[in-house]
Amino acid sequence: MGLDTLVRLGRRRRTPDPAPLRLSVPEGMTAPLGCDAVAVPDRIGQQIVPRLPRVGCVYTDGARWWWIVPSDSDYALPWPAPAHYAPGALVPHAARLIHRPEGTIPYTPPIPLYLALCRVTGTTPDWSSSLSA
Repeated sequence: MGLDTLVRLGRRRRTPDPAPLRLSVPEGMTAPLGCDAVAVPDRIGQQIVPRLPRVGCVYTDGARWWWIVPSDSDYALPWPAPAHYAPGALVPHAARLIHRPEGTIPYTPPIPLYLALCRVTGTTPDWSSSLSA
């Protein structure tokens, strides 16, 4: 087989990435500040829950926990690895709701979530680093 044939066969075998899916806010809840999502590996998600003053809607795709936060919760705030920030709450795989808070607001407060994630991962919060002139 020639190189052209191998390349053509390789391209045929690839399947395109599925279109991202939007996490939906449960019925009866409103998202007046829009919705983004923060994903963490499931083992880290379990460590974060007891550190939060309020847990909003949380979804799982089997490998990660997705936390609903208000839109633009990444503004001037780099979320520490291994977190993944998803504007518009667009996620690569279907996820199911594993926690629904009482009331009508789906959000986990982003600053406590950020601080809990920093604590669990041993990351210094970005605003704690020294400023250079």
